[in-house]
Amino acid sequence: MSLKSVRWSRSFVLLVLGLSVSALLAQDKANDAVTPVPRDGGWMKRHESFNERVKTGNVDLLLIGDSITQGWEGSGKAAWQKHYTPRNAVNLGIGGDRTQHVLWRLDNGNVEGISPKAAVLMIGTNNSGTNSSVQIAEGVEAIVKKLRTKLPKTKILVLAIFPRGADVNHPQRKVNVGANLSIRKLADGEMVHYLDIGDKFLNADGTLSKEVMPDLLHLNEKSYTTWAEAIEPKVKELMGE
Repeated sequence: MSLKSVRWSRSFVLLVLGLSVSALLAQDKANDAVTPVPRDGGWMKRHESFNERVKTGNVDLLLIGDSITQGWEGSGKAAWQKHYTPRNAVNLGIGGDRTQHVLWRLDNGNVEGISPKAAVLMIGTNNSGTNSSVQIAEGVEAIVKKLRTKLPKTKILVLAIFPRGADVNHPQRKVNVGANLSIRKLADGEMVHYLDIGDKFLNADGTLSKEVMPDLLHLNEKSYTTWAEAIEPKVKELMGE
């Protein structure tokens, strides 16, 4: 074997060893999606406004999530007024939130002193850029467990993370699809239920149109109506209507 071949073989072995070590380190790294952490600035003000709202009581339904849930106050306002205002619903959505932020909020007042009939949870897409599908699912599971502990009489509807990106090849959509495969296993058919309405937003070939989500992530007014109508039968069931 030539000296050049020896050097190449040694470099290849070192590369393989390096990749193996990196994989092991990644596997052993703590999953930040399950570690409660707060944010600052306007986020904290909105969080505190939630705490003030729940202190007044009269909360029968919660919608928990990130900017997609917060959007019920914007593009989804009309659908909210029709479907959720009469149900004494509270919007616990904050733009940019990841699973770890929701966990912190639940530990710090967002559900204190209330016992809603039902809660709708949809979270995880903001984790998809840095966390794996498994890690996101673990984050959602941690939220569900916390809700079950803090709100033992509340029935939970866990929604599959909505599709994002133009088509099935979008990297973060792939991560979310993988997470949903695990998230659906959280349902027990009694207190925790699962629903995937993603196909309501997609074309037959799996593509996502800007006429449905203008930035291929956030919903427009029509899409919020689609969302509300898609979960309406299950919401009625869980609220005992």
